[in-house]
Amino acid sequence: MRLGLLGPAGSDVGALGRAAEFLLNGARVHRAIYLGNDGALDRAVAAWARKLVGDDPSDDGAWKRAARVALEGSAAELDKFVATERARLRLKKLEALPEEVSRTIEMVGDRVAVLIHDKSMLDEEDILAANLLFFGKSDGPVVRKIGARWFVSPGPIGCEGGGLAVVDDERDDIAVTIYDGTGKATQKESLSVQRAAKLRVQGGDP
Repeated sequence: MRLGLLGPAGSDVGALGRAAEFLLNGARVHRAIYLGNDGALDRAVAAWARKLVGDDPSDDGAWKRAARVALEGSAAELDKFVATERARLRLKKLEALPEEVSRTIEMVGDRVAVLIHDKSMLDEEDILAANLLFFGKSDGPVVRKIGARWFVSPGPIGCEGGGLAVVDDERDDIAVTIYDGTGKATQKESLSVQRAAKLRVQGGDP
């Protein structure tokens, strides 16, 4: 799985939209999670969806547009409808942290990851359970191992050398790549986490 991380954007919804577009269409992530707690992702997604399909980007609106194109549209209009609806559905890959707690727990491969806006809100239970801790509130990008755990932040959108990250678990070790607002990779690290030893018991005559 390729997981995208978006740093806090504050009021710069346009920059957040461009970063999200890079993660979806450039980095080809399967999901992207916004690590801010300011509601900016909802505003960015709503603006992007309206730009794609008009004033009603809801699923009900999609059915109405489909019926209209099926009855009245040309072949070119049908092709455009399919393309824009695919783009609209891709926006569902963009997720925000739960508003009430500003944190969530994910499995990244076989590792437990806690995703949170402010790492100072982590409690002992969060830290003990996690191999990876992804957080949003930071002055800049952070990739640091402390003890047996990795702490990672993409940094805020628009910061120097960061703002977004891609976490890739397709190989034995998890790799994280930090990108700046232009989509340029600025840092890559392998997040090696020691696994528990596996024991094999072989049967046979004593």
